[in-house]
Amino acid sequence: MTKAVLLNNVDHKDLRIITKRAAEYGDDVIIVSTFPSEFIHLQAHYPIVFRKTPEGLSFDAFALLGFVPGENLFLGPDGWTVNYVPLAIQRQPFLIGVSGDDLTVHIQIDSPRIATTPGDGEAVFLTHGSPTDYLERINSTLLAIHQGVQALPAFIATLMQHELLDAFVVEAELEDGSKHRLDSFYTINENRLNALGGAALEALQRAGYLQPIYMVIASMVNFRDLIERKNRLHARRT
Repeated sequence: MTKAVLLNNVDHKDLRIITKRAAEYGDDVIIVSTFPSEFIHLQAHYPIVFRKTPEGLSFDAFALLGFVPGENLFLGPDGWTVNYVPLAIQRQPFLIGVSGDDLTVHIQIDSPRIATTPGDGEAVFLTHGSPTDYLERINSTLLAIHQGVQALPAFIATLMQHELLDAFVVEAELEDGSKHRLDSFYTINENRLNALGGAALEALQRAGYLQPIYMVIASMVNFRDLIERKNRLHARRT
């Protein structure tokens, strides 16, 4: 179980974080959560998909990184293989908390990213207790995630209002003959989007929703790259 504690410059004055990207540090994930303001960065590399929340009443948004649990096809021997790492990966092992009206930063003290060898990783605090540039970047990342997560429910509610989310299935046959099936995911129904009236489209534009909607649609071409990455992985293992 993840153990998170409030970050402070007394208990954690010597804390250092390993920033290398590798499976051993928890980067071997098939999906990573995201939100509309990040879609513009994700769509260049990853399929952006939606999945029903556990209670089945709404949806969450994800960048898809692989075909099976524990598979991240964007991890290579030298780290992440594309130039944009999703924010929910970048922030690890830090978490944002809310205390009244204040936002706080927590650290997963049992994370494999916490350096145990002196000199390894990035320092979190300077010798006099001020945050390092690294921690300042983490703070900005956590704030962006917090704001994005806060904005997601209204975006999802609008998609549902216009019935723009549809389930889809990907059945990929690899060069070695093996097959992989992805289901339980949803994407934007382009036909319904194109059938919306001018007033509805104007409302989507005013709300800032048209751009992320089109980013989701554009991202679907990345399934071809995902299949190619899977083929290359199989080729290296055989």
